[in-house]
Amino acid sequence: MNLKRIATHWPDMLRVAGSLITNQVRAYDLLRMFGREGHPTPLGAAFAEYGRIDKTMHLLALVDPVDDTYRRLMNRQLTVQESRHRLARAICHGGRGQIRQAYREGQEDQLAALGLVLNAVVLWNTRYLDAAVAQLRAEGHDIKDEDVARLSPLKDRHINFLGRYLFNIKASGPGQGLRPLRDPDAVEDDEGEE
Repeated sequence: MNLKRIATHWPDMLRVAGSLITNQVRAYDLLRMFGREGHPTPLGAAFAEYGRIDKTMHLLALVDPVDDTYRRLMNRQLTVQESRHRLARAICHGGRGQIRQAYREGQEDQLAALGLVLNAVVLWNTRYLDAAVAQLRAEGHDIKDEDVARLSPLKDRHINFLGRYLFNIKASGPGQGLRPLRDPDAVEDDEGEE
C-alpha cells in the first residue's frame, strides 16, 4: 500500500466523499473522473490504495480463527439478500424471473413494478409478524428480543401467487386494521384462500 499517495490526496478524498453523500455529484461522474483512457488519475489511484486497506481488513476479519463474529454477520447478510432474490423470483414467476421487455423503459417499468410488489409483501409480512409477536407476548409467552431480531419478512409460503384478488377500497380501506391471526389449534380448511 502506498500510504504517501493517500496522505497526499486525503483532503480531496474527503471532499469527494462529502460530495457523494450530499448528492452534489453522481457516482457515474466520479468514476469517469477517477480514470482516463483506462488509466487511473492520481486521485483515482489514491482511492484504489485506500480500498486496498479496507480489502485487507475485510480478508483478515474473514480468516480470523479466534473470533468468527464478522464471518457470521456476512453470512447473515448474504442469507437476507438471497431470501430477497428468492422472493422476487417467486413474485416474478410468470416470466420465470426474467426481464423480457425489449426496451430500456419497459425493463425499468417491469423492475419498478416488481420492486413495488416486493415491498408490499415485505410490509404485509412485517405488520403481521409484529401483530403475532404482540399477541404472543400478550398471552404471556416469553418472546426474546434476540429471537424477534431473527424473524424475516421475506417468507412467502402463505402467499397464493396464482390466485384472484379483489381490492375493495370502500370495504377494506386504509385504517381498517389487520385480519385476525390464525389459531394454530383450529382445523385448516384446504379450500379456503390464504
